[in-house]
Amino acid sequence: MHELPITQSICNLAVQEAERVGATKVCAIRIKMGEYTDYVPVIIQEYFNVVSEGTLAEGAVLEIETVPAVLRCHACGGESPMERFRMKCPACGSRDVELITGKEFYIDSMEVETDDGD
Repeated sequence: MHELPITQSICNLAVQEAERVGATKVCAIRIKMGEYTDYVPVIIQEYFNVVSEGTLAEGAVLEIETVPAVLRCHACGGESPMERFRMKCPACGSRDVELITGKEFYIDSMEVETDDGD
C-alpha cells in the first residue's frame, strides 16, 4: 500500500510538467528505481492506471529501470554489487560499507504529445 502515495506523486509531477510544456498527453514516464527500494513495479503501474484516470497522463506507460545496489567499502576501498540483503563487502568481508546506489527513485524523463504532433 505504500506504493500509492509515491504513485500519486509521479502522476502529479508528470501532469504538472506536461501542462508546463503545453503537452496534450503524457505517453510514457521513465523511472529509475534502485533495487534496494521496497517498491513493486507492477503495483506502481496498477495504481498509476487508477490515479491517472481523467488526467493528461491517463494511459501512459511507466518504464521502470532498476538501478543495481552497489556498496563502497571503507576498509578496502572497493566498490561491488551488493549481494542480496548483505551489507558487507564481498571482497574483504568488512561491514564498514555504504550503499552508493540502489535506493534511487525518480522520474528520469517523459514522452509527451503536443498539438503540433510531437
